[in-house]
Amino acid sequence: MSSPLILASASPRRLELLRQIGIDPRVSAADIVEHQSSSETAAEYSRRIARDKALAVRALFAAGDAWVLGADTEVVVDGLALGKPQDAEDAMRMLQLLSGREHQVLSSVALIGPNFDEVVLQSTSVRMARIEPAQMQAYVASGEPLGKAGAYAIQGRAACFIESIAGSYSGVMGLPLFETAALLRRVGLI
Repeated sequence: MSSPLILASASPRRLELLRQIGIDPRVSAADIVEHQSSSETAAEYSRRIARDKALAVRALFAAGDAWVLGADTEVVVDGLALGKPQDAEDAMRMLQLLSGREHQVLSSVALIGPNFDEVVLQSTSVRMARIEPAQMQAYVASGEPLGKAGAYAIQGRAACFIESIAGSYSGVMGLPLFETAALLRRVGLI
């Protein structure tokens, strides 16, 4: 069933997750500059980017009744948001930082619509096993880390590197479903 919701993301994972809870949104990718300022914490940055994405897409539709969902996911280690790797070398650097350590995955969801503008943040602790150099090289060579925050996809080949998580699995994938569904319920979209 089609929804009055617009997803401000080109992420197939976010679309798949929304469909998992019965939402089939229109999709319109947000075109914004994603750059963390030196004065922003990783959490502030994630919340701002999710909201900026939703605002940018809502402005495209210039309709007062449009509902837009924006999202952002950041992998954070030592207080630093890693972002998406620029290339294979950058992916190796990120995976070396994460190997054998715990890190945080921050997932923000922004919902903007008629007289409604709210952003929620979900934080998950992820413990990654120590990754052997050959495993890391093979994973990077697969291409999966490119385009992924922190250079890994928990729902893909990197699942074998994850020792434990405390929080939201779907949040690590890119959209925390519990928080997203709660927002959508509050405004009657589910």
